[in-house]
Amino acid sequence: MVKAWIFLVPGVLLALTGLVWTLQGLGVIGGSVMSGVTTWAVIGPIVLVVGLVLGFLGLRRLTGRDR
Repeated sequence: MVKAWIFLVPGVLLALTGLVWTLQGLGVIGGSVMSGVTTWAVIGPIVLVVGLVLGFLGLRRLTGRDR
């Protein structure tokens, strides 16, 4: 059960960070030096996917389906 949180919490944080970076890179969220920079529009989705995978693994461990 404790190991599930090790995946779930960073996964959610990474997914949210990746989403924000993607939106900033696409220029949807302004007010930052990252706004409108293509690099963040590429890095953001990669971080988002990694976060979603970690979150999914954490949820599987939390529900006990990975035993």
